[in-house]
Parts: sequence; C-alpha cells; structure tokens
Amino acid sequence: MTLPTHDEFKKSTLLIVDDDFINKEILAHGFRADYNILLASSGEEALAVAERELPDTILLDIVMPDMDGYEVCRRLKSSRRTQKIPIIFSTSKCTDEDEVLGLTMGASDYVTKPFNMALVKARVRNQVLLKQKTDLLEQLASIDGLTEVPNRRYFDEVFEQEWRRAVRNEYPVSLCLVDIDFFKQFNDNYGHTAGDDCLTLVARTLANISRRAGDFLARYGGEEFVFVWPNCDVKHAQKLAEQARVAVSRLGIPHVHSDVSDFVTISLGVASIIPESEDDRKDLLESADEQLYLAKQSGRNTVSCK
Repeated sequence: MTLPTHDEFKKSTLLIVDDDFINKEILAHGFRADYNILLASSGEEALAVAERELPDTILLDIVMPDMDGYEVCRRLKSSRRTQKIPIIFSTSKCTDEDEVLGLTMGASDYVTKPFNMALVKARVRNQVLLKQKTDLLEQLASIDGLTEVPNRRYFDEVFEQEWRRAVRNEYPVSLCLVDIDFFKQFNDNYGHTAGDDCLTLVARTLANISRRAGDFLARYGGEEFVFVWPNCDVKHAQKLAEQARVAVSRLGIPHVHSDVSDFVTISLGVASIIPESEDDRKDLLESADEQLYLAKQSGRNTVSCK
C-alpha cells in the first residue's frame, strides 16, 4: 500500500461549522475547488453531520448561540465514531488562554478571524494529510499479514458498527463462521508453507463470495474465518454460505489426509437475528459458533444454519 496521492487528497471532505452565513460562504468558496464541502450552521447540526458523514477534517467556529465550539469538540472527542477527526477551531479570540483551552480539549489547530485564506488552507491541508497517513497506518494494522483480509481486531470494530446500524434500522444481521476441515492434518502432512498457501487461497475465494455494501470477511483466527452479512436474513445467508462451501471445494486443493474428501473443504455455521440491544451481539456470535460445531458433528463439508 502507498501513501495518498495528490489526487486522492483532493477527494477529502471538509466540514465547515459557522453560524455566520458570510463566514461560512467565504470558507466554502475558498475550499470548494479542492475538497468535498459539508456545511453546518449550529453545534447540533455539526454533531449530526459529523456522525453521519465522517469528514476528514472539521473547521469549527467557537462562538455559536446554541452550543459553543468547545462543547461540540468535547462531544466529538467523546464519541468513538468521531473522536479521531481533526478539529481546527475558527475564532476571533486569539489569547494564549483560549488556544491552550482548545488544544487541551482535543483541537488540532487554530485559525483566527478575519481569515488569511492562504494560512487557513495550509493548516487544513496539514491536518487532512496527517489524518490520511494515520488512517493508512491503522488500516495496515487491521489487515492479516498472511491472507491480506481484515484481522480479528478489525472484525470486532466492524461487527460493532454494523450491529448498531442494524439496531437503528431494525433489519437482520447474519454471521457465518467458517473452519477449514482437518487443517491440522493438512499442515502436518504438507508442511506449513503449503498450509499458508492454502489459507491465502481460501481467504481470497471467500472474499469474492458476496460483494454487497457492508458485506465483510475477516480471518477469525488460525484456520477460521468469519462473514458479517448486514441486512441479510437467514435464508439468504444460508445460500451465501453454501456458495462459499462449493467455491472452496472447487479449488481442488489436494488433501488426501482429510477424513471427508480428497480435497480441502470447509464447514460453516450460520446464525441470524434482528437485533434489539447490545446484548444480542454476543448471543449471535455464540449461535454461529454452535452451528459451526453442529456442522462438524454432522460430518463436515456442510452448512449448519439457525
């Protein structure tokens, strides 16, 4: 992976928050050629837009009537979803005490009114580039080094996000745990290099099974993988799991030491639920694990579904 190019930088999103129409338009006009611009006129609106759109940087006025910039900053930094977005305060206040207060609350920088647009642009650009580099490092830390699919840590984060979205929208979430059958015997007889190649090929095959927005595959650990299928009922999830099982079987990876086939196969456990609370998330994972156990007990190379 490489660092963002200048063209990718231009696609970044800037949220401008100011209750003064003229100030907002001056800033929007100055940045519109280089950024996707979002606008908010109040603290409450800024919080809603930031939560929904996740901009790359926020240019935030301090003095607003309904909620000042300090309170908006505090709320943004207290939310897991928005806490990493850089905030640049825009203010006519320019004392050392004001700057210290803002930086202490989590702001990344300050710009003062009246605006020096060259300076404002430089400071916004610096924050956007810094966030892009930070995001890239986090992305690298979330990828399994062998299979190049997301790792368990990233699965935990995505599963939590998709779960909250499903609770809000009242649609089903399906989970599918996948285990390569008799993988220990494969490693013992073909060697760990062949085992690594097998894991990588299976991961690539599974990753191509479902391509809807929100569909997600991660390496769960060892020879296990996990699918997250949001807005997917149990009947459709079972079909997707069966597609995955067939796709891996068709790879034709020799495994003469398997007790179920002469080729590498997988067992899959599927569970689905329309979530109502945070507690159900653990229950869904446990249900998928139970179904995977039943698939193994039923002879492997099969899908068990609840």
